[in-house]
Amino acid sequence: MDFIAWLDQIDKDLFLKLNEIHSPFFDTLFFALSGKLIWVPFYLFLIYLIYKFYKKKTLIWVLCIGISVGIADFTASGILKPTVERLRPSRNPDLQEQVHIVNNYRGGIYGFASSHSANTFALATFFFLLLRRKMKYTSLLFLWAFVVSYSRIYLGVHYPGDILAGMLIGIGAAFLVYSTAKRFIQASP
Repeated sequence: MDFIAWLDQIDKDLFLKLNEIHSPFFDTLFFALSGKLIWVPFYLFLIYLIYKFYKKKTLIWVLCIGISVGIADFTASGILKPTVERLRPSRNPDLQEQVHIVNNYRGGIYGFASSHSANTFALATFFFLLLRRKMKYTSLLFLWAFVVSYSRIYLGVHYPGDILAGMLIGIGAAFLVYSTAKRFIQASP
């Protein structure tokens, strides 16, 4: 067995272990947490915090966050998913019978890398970098990103490797945009 096949098997085995732990309560919880609209109040609160601490630069920072998420999402969904073409666990014929599916949700065809993971880790990283000196506990944003990302494994639509790749993409996109924007913002009058 070559190294890539070995890694793929570990990823599938770990996925099955994590996905088999389920209950009706967690089905409802993780399905909700994986949604987008449920997080709108949270996002608005984070934007309020930017306004509270950065006043006139709020729009610039919000645009930078949007760019970070856009880069992360495009990298995961626009480049990697159609290039790698790794079937999601919920779409993999070898695993379909073993995967716990919630509300018949199976996601798109391909899953590498996780857009949810890329996007939430881009947000968490950017807000952490922006607010870490202004507020305590900003590192809790990473717990939020992790829970949202784990929900994708729970729902049967991503392998742990998909989540890890998305996480790295999101963190990288946020660091890139934040460090670039910070240089321009500091250089401006």
